[in-house]
Amino acid sequence: MRLSIRHTTRYRFDNPVIHALQRLRLTPKETQGQEILEWEMEYDHAHAELTYEDQNHNTVTLVSVDKGVQEVTVTCSGKVDTHDHAGVIGRHAGHLPLWSFLGQTELTRPGSGMRKLAQEMEGRGEDRIDLLHRLSSAVLERVAYETGKTDTRTTAEEAYAAANGVCQDHAHIFIGISRSLGIPARYVSGYLMMNDRVEQEAGHAWAEAYVEELGWVGFDISNGISPDARYVRVATGRDYRDAAPVTGISFGNTSTVLEVDIAVEQQQVQQ
Repeated sequence: MRLSIRHTTRYRFDNPVIHALQRLRLTPKETQGQEILEWEMEYDHAHAELTYEDQNHNTVTLVSVDKGVQEVTVTCSGKVDTHDHAGVIGRHAGHLPLWSFLGQTELTRPGSGMRKLAQEMEGRGEDRIDLLHRLSSAVLERVAYETGKTDTRTTAEEAYAAANGVCQDHAHIFIGISRSLGIPARYVSGYLMMNDRVEQEAGHAWAEAYVEELGWVGFDISNGISPDARYVRVATGRDYRDAAPVTGISFGNTSTVLEVDIAVEQQQVQQ
């Protein structure tokens, strides 16, 4: 499937910028089932300083914000070819060892509620894939998808206790419980082509868990499926903070995202 993507992010600083750098993880990965045909990034009131690969094999662009401005716009666009591998990404790659995805973070660490669900997942003697699908279903059953109730600082246990959240929260809960069961797991940020619309107000997030015979396997908890050809992987990490599209390094300023516009649609491939 050939997908055309356009992603615009507009954010504002609380004061005119003296010096600020923004770390952007907005370039899709070259990975199994995904080929990047075109990808461009444009900046209004900022300019690229350098591009590098981080510890998770994410492409990171370091952007310098123009002095004196308070608002910056970043626009990404391109075309990606995708293929359906039933969510299987394959062998582990990256500069972090596999065991690093067993350690909990502030955003994934289970509390009493998540630990109780983890106990319910144990002891059935099923293979790892079946257990992970059962866990994915259990998380969605107990945590309803509802926008406006959580934000990027909400922990997995907080969302679980509130019984509502969005894709980011579902992924963190799944990751936290998987790790508590001894299964390496990681966070994925990216895009999903919707069947009912092109325009979107946010990107998508899901989780991947490591299965010995297959390698990394994706689980979109919010939609109850493994990622298919409609999904585009952009960044991965131990949690949202490792894979966040935009993070800032500034002096005396904080930035707030004002608006995100995303369009993902299928394109016809000429034979």
